[in-house]
Amino acid sequence: MFKLAVFTDEVSQDFQHAVEVAQEYELDGVEIRSVWKKKPQDLDETDIAKMKEVLAKTDLSVCCIASPFFKCDIDSEEEYKEHLEILRSCIALGRSFGCRIIRGFAFWRKGHYKERWQEIIDKFAESLKILEAQDVVLGIENEPSTFLGTAGAVKRFIDALASPYVKAIWDPANSLSEREEADKEVPYPHGYEVIKGDMVHMHIKDSAVVPEAGKRRAVAVGEGDIDYRGQFRALKEDGYEGFASLETHFRLKKALSRDEVDKPGGEVFSLDAEGASRICLENIKKMLKEI
Repeated sequence: MFKLAVFTDEVSQDFQHAVEVAQEYELDGVEIRSVWKKKPQDLDETDIAKMKEVLAKTDLSVCCIASPFFKCDIDSEEEYKEHLEILRSCIALGRSFGCRIIRGFAFWRKGHYKERWQEIIDKFAESLKILEAQDVVLGIENEPSTFLGTAGAVKRFIDALASPYVKAIWDPANSLSEREEADKEVPYPHGYEVIKGDMVHMHIKDSAVVPEAGKRRAVAVGEGDIDYRGQFRALKEDGYEGFASLETHFRLKKALSRDEVDKPGGEVFSLDAEGASRICLENIKKMLKEI
């Protein structure tokens, strides 16, 4: 059976409190993105020591470091070099917690990925050396604000790199937001069937087209357009034993802005997050009992 986790900043910037909520819902782990208003690459030795002290009193593990690696401009050499350092820092953070999975992306979208395909591939050459030397896995998340927004695009990319150190982080809700008509896919079952062989981690969130807004927005898990009952059943039947992390994004009072969705983390991002995450966790638990 797969394991459940939650992004701590989808509960609170206070790591202690986020961990307490994870324990309350009998989760198996937590995912680290922003803690105490700091990005993962900025957490220092003192921060890490405090976090380890909190976790030592629990059975929770750190399942993934949700780094912003390569959410940057493919045409900026300065940003490229900066993000290689972000990767190194997040690998070191993961090692502190015994975590080998680091999240990554494929640059901010500037046109269709097929138009920049070889450039994208070439830009990963240096990071592959880092990953191999450190023996860690980079999980590429399908993210519509980047070149690779769907399971199909990520699968093609992983096949092209052909590296045991680059796998997939499957996010069904992100797949729903793909803007290119020709690339659109039904997240479950179609997207999942494409990506499942390369999947090392999964994110759980949901979305639906909100009539009054006239556009897609995050909603409570199980109340949107993704067949999560089917998805969870498939994970179980396929013998997936990795983690599925709640990345709520749904908010009770005010929806997150486009910028907050693309660059999540920090105090403002975590405002009003706990109540929404509790609703999602309750829905997830209910669905798991039904499959």
